[in-house]
Amino acid sequence: MVLILQSKVAIIGSRGIPAKYGGFETFVEEVSTRLVDQGHDIYVSCEGGDALKMPDYKGVKLFYFPLKPFYRVFYETIYDVYSMIKSCTMCDSIYILGYGAGFFFFIPKIFGKRLIINVDGIEWRRNKYNRLEKMILYWSEIFAVAFADVVVADARAIKKYIELTHKKDVLFIPYGAVPPQKESWEISKFDEISRGELLKNISPNDYYLVVARLEPENSIYEIIKGYISSGTDKKLVIVGNFLNQRYKKKINDIIQAHNAEDRVIFTGGIYKNGLLNMLRQNCYIYIHGHSAGGTNPSLLEAMVMENIIIAHDNEFNREVGGLSILYFKDSKELADKLAIMENKIDAYAELKKIASTRVKDEYSWENIAMRYNELFTNNPLGRKNVSLSKSHRHHIELER
Repeated sequence: MVLILQSKVAIIGSRGIPAKYGGFETFVEEVSTRLVDQGHDIYVSCEGGDALKMPDYKGVKLFYFPLKPFYRVFYETIYDVYSMIKSCTMCDSIYILGYGAGFFFFIPKIFGKRLIINVDGIEWRRNKYNRLEKMILYWSEIFAVAFADVVVADARAIKKYIELTHKKDVLFIPYGAVPPQKESWEISKFDEISRGELLKNISPNDYYLVVARLEPENSIYEIIKGYISSGTDKKLVIVGNFLNQRYKKKINDIIQAHNAEDRVIFTGGIYKNGLLNMLRQNCYIYIHGHSAGGTNPSLLEAMVMENIIIAHDNEFNREVGGLSILYFKDSKELADKLAIMENKIDAYAELKKIASTRVKDEYSWENIAMRYNELFTNNPLGRKNVSLSKSHRHHIELER
């Protein structure tokens, strides 16, 4: 008889589940609920402030930070530290998403807990941070990797960077995407959001779509400039929230300078999956401007929706999209590609199926959850259980 040692695992660093905000939250919900179904005891940290604090969600145990969100830079660090300490009292293994609180990753070591980190991206290189913030994040990355028992990267490019920079083995496990249900085009759905009236004049296949946080590293300015320069009559719908008022002014200035206020539509954040999927499934072309990070969830979701996609040309997007999507380096190249696509869209129609199939084959949540099952089916000291199948052990080693 083989004894299976399954740890109690805390997954911290997201805003919590059910998912309402972004990629981390979707990841946590998709993976944690599947791990519970596989017999694991999973705890997930959630930010404070929700009026309804559920004790569990689909079998996942939830615990809450007692403070409501305030200035996010400080709030997220305090939230992560609190979640680490709380997790140490309940669980054997702690999986933390991101390393913003990397200076404090010694805490699980004091309690003798196993620490696993997902480095997410090369945070200190992101343009949204000033010089001091970049320096802090750089050293936070060093501390985080040093304290971690296991480092997980969601992109092979990130894995390569960590291994070359920090001389530490990294486990590659990407994010995933779920093939969606078909959403019929219903104008009444726009009533579900505050800026819905702005969308009631668009129609299927008559608009370009962007879904992103509205910040420099997501190339929002370059996308708008390229869109305007292309001369298209189609609308540009941008889903997301501004994080910086100076950047917002820069974008508003270029829109006003070209009298494009009635063609560029900002919806704000949309967290209703049915409405968001309807917009994705009916756009003419999806434009993905993310220039940093790893396996970006919004790109996977656009691909599985069977969109034609033009993405910013970088190693992360090329790793995910391969030959199934098109790429642009700057606003001029984007403008040129949009102008071509206006007249020759049918020539690229086959890319829709190729992109969708690529996600289903390589980025399914079922396979990703299996990989995390292999990772978490260990004792707190990190030794593999003898109960793991030979094929599962081989699968992990292939990605090292």
